[in-house]
Amino acid sequence: MSAAVAPVPASTPQKLEKKPIKFSNLLLGAGLNMFEVTTLGQPLEVVKTTMAANRGDGFTTALGRIWNRGGVLGFYQGLIPWAWIEASTKGAVLLFVASEAEYYARSFGASEFLGGIVGGMTGGVAQAYATMGFCTCMKTVEITKHKLAATGVKAPGTWATFMDIYRREGIRGINKGVNAVAIRQMTNWGSRFGLSRLAEQGIRKVTHKEHGEKLSAVEKIMASAIGGGLSAWNQPIEVIRVEMQSKKEDPNRPKKMTVGNTFRYIYNENGFKGLYRGVTPRIGLSVWQTVCMVAMGDMAKTYVEKLTGDTVTAKH
Repeated sequence: MSAAVAPVPASTPQKLEKKPIKFSNLLLGAGLNMFEVTTLGQPLEVVKTTMAANRGDGFTTALGRIWNRGGVLGFYQGLIPWAWIEASTKGAVLLFVASEAEYYARSFGASEFLGGIVGGMTGGVAQAYATMGFCTCMKTVEITKHKLAATGVKAPGTWATFMDIYRREGIRGINKGVNAVAIRQMTNWGSRFGLSRLAEQGIRKVTHKEHGEKLSAVEKIMASAIGGGLSAWNQPIEVIRVEMQSKKEDPNRPKKMTVGNTFRYIYNENGFKGLYRGVTPRIGLSVWQTVCMVAMGDMAKTYVEKLTGDTVTAKH
């Protein structure tokens, strides 16, 4: 994802080059995110959200709950249109903004690890406020609104739900929980990019590729899997986000939910374990997203640049 080069021995100097902004990179980001969410991404998202919303459920109980409400299709609830809208826009934003931010961080002397963190955090925040707020909110509503049906109330359709929230609460209602989303995305991609770059450095030392040699596809995927798995440390932020966006009816819930009072509500209701409910599918989702957007993104961008005849800047 980087547009920068790491320091190399003086005998083989490499110049830090800024790659031009290209429409192909935006399409690439959107395409990779669409691939990620349509394959393993949405099923893992549904399991993670179900466990975060029903914090008394274990992993197998959550799987049974999802299966009972729609079979295989239950695992793809919220995919169309919200997950597709979100994926087609946030992937382009992430790949573009993160690449630019990482380049500028490296140009000011940041290390590869720090540059990855800066790029990922900047891209994550841009994702949240530019495209993800209302999509994430509506996905969560779709996944959790079955709770209304359990009380005997017929759950409205997708667009009816959207318009109802908009009429009652306006733009703020549609973007409910967007600050939690921003915190999650900032820490998500800051961790994923930074830890993936750190893992790449470790792999380079082990494989003696410390002077700018390219990593193999397997090595890149391995580094991204490590970075993605370790980035699930911020699961409490995700549980808070789900609770803020959930259609759950509970008289004990704060009327006007903020990140702070939602944290206290969850902790009082379910303790410390409640804040990490759903972390298992979250680790799987984080690994898959990071492999798609970091490893595959790096490899695909290099391939596109070769096809278009652009100079490929050595990135490590």
